[in-house]
Amino acid sequence: MISFIDDHRDRFGVKPICRVLTAHGVQIAPSGYYAFTSRPLSTRALRDDKLVVQIRRVFFDWKLGRGISGVRKMRQLLAREGVTIARCTLERLMRQEGLRGKQFVTTKPNETADRPADHVERCFRAERPNQLWVVDFTYVPTWSGMAFTAFVTDVYSRRIVGWRTMNRMPMELPLDALEMALWVRDRAGEDVAGVIQHSDAGAEYTAIRYAERLADAGAIASIGSVGDSYDNALAESVVGLYKTECVKLDGPFKTVDELELATLSWVHWFNENRLHSSIGYRTPIEAEEQYCREINARQQPLSGELALH
Repeated sequence: MISFIDDHRDRFGVKPICRVLTAHGVQIAPSGYYAFTSRPLSTRALRDDKLVVQIRRVFFDWKLGRGISGVRKMRQLLAREGVTIARCTLERLMRQEGLRGKQFVTTKPNETADRPADHVERCFRAERPNQLWVVDFTYVPTWSGMAFTAFVTDVYSRRIVGWRTMNRMPMELPLDALEMALWVRDRAGEDVAGVIQHSDAGAEYTAIRYAERLADAGAIASIGSVGDSYDNALAESVVGLYKTECVKLDGPFKTVDELELATLSWVHWFNENRLHSSIGYRTPIEAEEQYCREINARQQPLSGELALH
C-alpha cells in the first residue's frame, strides 16, 4: 500500500489517495503513511538489502551462478564468497527478487541389436578418476541447420573430459569426443587402461571403429539395455544440463561455430566453476585435485620408509 501511494502521490497527492482508499475499505490515514515512510528501516530490512546485493551478484556472475543456480547451489556459492545465509532466508530473498534455478529433462537411447554387456547396471559411482566414463550426444537446432554435440564425462569427478560439436552426425562425432578425453588424460600423465566407458545402445557407440579405438586405449565398453534412459541416466543428465545451462541460456545460435564457442565456454565453467552436489558441492577440477593430494599424501610416507631401508 505504501508503494502504491509512493507511485501516485505526485499526481493525486497523499490525502486524496488515502481518502479514496479508505472509502473503498482500505483504512489508511495520511498521518500513518508519513509515520511509516519516516520510520528507519529495521535491522532485518537493512541486512536483507545487503544480502540481496550479494545474491544478485553471485546469481548473475557468469563464472558462478550463471543465472541458473537454485537455492542449494546458491547457498554453497555464497559461502565460498564469505556470505553466510540461512536457507529459508535465501529462499525468501530469491523468491522476492524473482531468481529461480533451471530444471532439465533427459533423452532416451536408440535401439540396436548387438552390443557389449552392461558393466554398470545403473550404479554410477566411482572411487577414483578414470574408473568409469559415461558418454552421450545430443542435437541442437541453429539458424543454419542442425548441430550435434557429444560428451565424455568422468563419473568420479563429474568432469567433462571430452566433447565435440559438429554440423552433422557422422561416426567421427562421438569418436572425436573420445579422442579428446584420451588426449586430456594422456597430457596429464594419467593411465586410462581399464576404464569402463558406458553408453546407450546407439549405433554410433556400437560401431566397429569405435569399439576398436576403445580396445586400443585399454578401455572396456559397457552398454545399457535398449529403450531405458535410466541405464545411461548420468550421461543424459549432463546433456540435460547442457541444454538448460548453455543452449537455452546462450541461444538461439545462428551458426554451428557460435554453438561451438558457447559449448567451449560452458564446458570450462562446468569443470572449473560449477558446484556439483553429488561430489560435495565442489567443482570437478577441485574433486580431482583433492584426490591427487590424498593419493600423494598416502604414497609419501611409504617412499620415506623405503629410503630408510
